[in-house]
Amino acid sequence: MTAIPRHQTLAPRQMRRVILESPYAGDVADNVAYARACVRDALLRGEAPLASHLLYTQPAVLDDNDARERAHGINAGHAWLHLADAVVVYVDRGVSEGMAAGIRMAEFIGVPIEYRRGVVA
Repeated sequence: MTAIPRHQTLAPRQMRRVILESPYAGDVADNVAYARACVRDALLRGEAPLASHLLYTQPAVLDDNDARERAHGINAGHAWLHLADAVVVYVDRGVSEGMAAGIRMAEFIGVPIEYRRGVVA
């Protein structure tokens, strides 16, 4: 695992705020491992990523298998978009329906979108 050198740590104002999009539904265990690797990748790039699909789907938070709770979690993640410097979309495992919704919302409000690949969980 790549380490963050002591001298590489950035001050909060130097970090780009990014909304991270990666798959969650389907093969949840593998997708969670992949999303965590994507979060690490973003952190190593000097970014401050928000991966709401990892945060809101934790036990006792929201149930991704309940359509209303899933929609509520997606909307809660989108509520942060206007504060982001960019949306980063990790595409090694494809683009899910939830990711596509995030991409459309970013396009609608004019947040830059970056596509990334090459992350291995």
